[in-house]
Amino acid sequence: MIKKQLFLACLSLLLLRATAQDVALTMKEAENFEKQLKEDAALEKYKTLALADSTYFPAVAKAAELNCSLGARLKDVKARQPYYEQALKFATQAYQAKPGEAQASYVLSLASSKMAELDLENKRTVQFIRQTKEYADKALAINPNHGRANYMAGKWNLDMINTSWLKKVAAKTIYGGGIQPATMDSAIAYMEKCRVAEPYYVQNYMDLAKAYKQDNKPAKAIEVLNRLLKLPVRTPDDAALKAEGKVMLDGML
Repeated sequence: MIKKQLFLACLSLLLLRATAQDVALTMKEAENFEKQLKEDAALEKYKTLALADSTYFPAVAKAAELNCSLGARLKDVKARQPYYEQALKFATQAYQAKPGEAQASYVLSLASSKMAELDLENKRTVQFIRQTKEYADKALAINPNHGRANYMAGKWNLDMINTSWLKKVAAKTIYGGGIQPATMDSAIAYMEKCRVAEPYYVQNYMDLAKAYKQDNKPAKAIEVLNRLLKLPVRTPDDAALKAEGKVMLDGML
């Protein structure tokens, strides 16, 4: 009887080790696909792990981020919705798994911002706009130097300043809940903090340059764009963003 129990214990240990090795291998494969700019393949790997264990934070957080990235590249807004809904599902799981992690709040802010872009009923749009700011703030309360969370807070301010009249009506509800009204100064300040924390994040440079230009600070916008053009391409979006930045810079010189 004792021998049988020892055998079963050893077998369980071996199975656990094998499972851990499989997870580590799949994560490594996903990370390698990302480095090769093959985000579709990377997402499938992360989803495999996330669907097997919804509490496995590294995979569910990455699945949320990549669903946002892939969905945003689609021209048809309706085609983006399944990606954004999956992103929200995975981001919610990430937050439930690690509510004390800044990255968990960040991905929920990111997914909420994407959901706010969809053609939803006004009440749901308001909810997602609020969540974008609330979870960016939660991430920054945990880690004030979280680069992407600073970007989300800055982008939220910029988007609210430039939003459609319909969402401005909805904004009365948003601001009524204790959230400070958006300002260009806040947008710039948060994105400048992101620039320090994540100096290679091309999207932040692009939006920061737009904010400076809109704020009638062309010299600052040109300085940011010149830095943007020198950044390496690290994601499938970076080349297009750099091309957009070049066009913007040429138009300002």
